[in-house]
Amino acid sequence: MKANTFDAIVIGSGSVGVPAAMSLAEKKLKVLVVDSLASTGQGSNKAAIGGVRATHSDGAKIRLSLRSLEIFSTWKEKYGDDIGWRKGGYLFPAYTESDERLMRDLLKIQKSFGLNIDWLAPADIKRVVPGINPENLRGGTFSPDDGNASTLLSTTAFHRRARELGVEFRYRESVTAVTAEKGKVKGVATSRGKYSAPLVVNAAGMNAKEIAAMARLDAPVSPDSHEAGITEPVARLFDPMVVDIREEAGSKNYYFCQNSEGQIVFCITPHPPAWGSDRAPTSWFLPTVSRRMINLLPRLGAIKVRRVWRGLYPMTPDGFPIVEAAAEPEGFIQAVGMCGQGFMLGPGVGELVARMAAGSPAAGDKDVLKSFSGKRSFTGMEKFK
Repeated sequence: MKANTFDAIVIGSGSVGVPAAMSLAEKKLKVLVVDSLASTGQGSNKAAIGGVRATHSDGAKIRLSLRSLEIFSTWKEKYGDDIGWRKGGYLFPAYTESDERLMRDLLKIQKSFGLNIDWLAPADIKRVVPGINPENLRGGTFSPDDGNASTLLSTTAFHRRARELGVEFRYRESVTAVTAEKGKVKGVATSRGKYSAPLVVNAAGMNAKEIAAMARLDAPVSPDSHEAGITEPVARLFDPMVVDIREEAGSKNYYFCQNSEGQIVFCITPHPPAWGSDRAPTSWFLPTVSRRMINLLPRLGAIKVRRVWRGLYPMTPDGFPIVEAAAEPEGFIQAVGMCGQGFMLGPGVGELVARMAAGSPAAGDKDVLKSFSGKRSFTGMEKFK
């Protein structure tokens, strides 16, 4: 087989691209990953705070995230890599009647897809998160099998596994063309060369729209800036990722967890969205999120913040990913628009892409692909974004 000829080419070496390459290689395909950046995980992946949950409002996300959870939680046992996995669960406390109603209604959907989740009374929530603000606390949902992991350690481990399976990685190569002939994919051209393959996977994150256009397709993916931060390590204070979905002027939900090293990692959702690719931290973020966090959990007040940063969410209009095989050019698969959830969805999406490539769908794949079709109306919005 020629050196520049492959069975599959994955564009993007991040939260989705690396698991997809790994899963394709597990199907015995010869795989190449091409990325314009200097190494794996240097795009949106390294800006993620590491939450992994199946607690979504949509069955497709729940299905894929349940599989991702299985992969994260068993990785060290199977392959020996410590990826910083911590099974602390996800807690969504409710402080308003409308939030309680939303959460209770979603419980029926979540449980119907096999999610281990229940409603907790205020007293139980106080035991799960000692010191949480009890004023107006109505209860909340808790999913104990969710957790968090290190994005750096996880992506490095997935990359190592992919290399062991024979995947080749080419960095500092920008894709300049997706080549096709008679309606079928033939490969890609990059800033450094040309590569042949009958299958090309668009997992290009923030560059997904540009890559799709090279195949004469559309990917309605736009960047939305989100800020995050991390504290010094402290003794264990609580276990779950805590998500407060109450809105305030300038922000929607915010969320935080204590990682495997004892650091508090936190993020906020700006409102209105901060469209654009600006990654410079703002003076607004830390005062806003710290005030909200300390109001919810006063014990956090004396902890020192080490650093803050800003990353990009590759957003679709409705907050759901696009995962589909193009009718033309045949052999072009899109796995894009993860809307800030690429890290938690990545392993599940990667296996789905491999099944699509192999023509071996699993139970439920048809429904997942229908939900994530690029031909959908893009109306509505993910309720637990």
